[in-house]
Amino acid sequence: MGKIIAIANQKGGVGKTTTTVNLAAALGVLEKKVLLIDADPQANASSGLGINVDEVEIGTYQILEHATTAREAIIATNSPNVDLIPAHIDLVAIEIELVDKKNREYMLKEILKDIKDDYDYILIDCAPSLGLITLNSLVAADSVIIPIQCEYYALEGLGKLLNTIKSVQKIHNSNLDIEGLLLTMYDSRLRLSNQVVEEVNKHFQDMVFKTVIQRNVRLSEAPSFGESIISYDATSKGAVNYINLANEILKKNKKNGKGN
Repeated sequence: MGKIIAIANQKGGVGKTTTTVNLAAALGVLEKKVLLIDADPQANASSGLGINVDEVEIGTYQILEHATTAREAIIATNSPNVDLIPAHIDLVAIEIELVDKKNREYMLKEILKDIKDDYDYILIDCAPSLGLITLNSLVAADSVIIPIQCEYYALEGLGKLLNTIKSVQKIHNSNLDIEGLLLTMYDSRLRLSNQVVEEVNKHFQDMVFKTVIQRNVRLSEAPSFGESIISYDATSKGAVNYINLANEILKKNKKNGKGN
């Protein structure tokens, strides 16, 4: 059975989509079968994998609306072993449309039951909010990765997100684990970056991934070419970081008897 991991933080610009796309690609080259679900109306994960989002006719919006099945929404990508359920700006409307629906928090969970066994890992790129789409993602997930940028406001809002996760665990999904806190945009030359790493490790200890994602120009360039960092520049620091992260996740899950 596959493992569903949501990548979530209500703060924007922390590296959620970068992490989702490149972790998916890294797991793919490590011969794991991966599905990436774009649950962000900005659809950056879709465009980051070379999909023209203006041409998306079936995606996350349609499956949440029950207009189609998850399997019908899946498309192949250029990344080895990585499939995608793309997003489109129309996903914005789903927040309003689901409000009056019964069991609205469980929509994505129910939808993914049919395809969970088809993949080793299903990664969900969440929107930078704690709205209904993100709640659906957390309810559907087995665990959550929280990217934290190594900058001044790093811990701002983290308490609110952790409280949301606790609420989800208590009310909707008692099996939801925190896969780990991932430090991103690290620059070893900056004192502030080092202070943030020290502070996060001090407060959260074993919850923090050992792998740290460094600032890397190639990592910033890759999405504009519709490629993951693995296919854009496999020798770059960014590619090495995400391969290391994928290996760390695989090792952790093998040790805990979870995932594949």
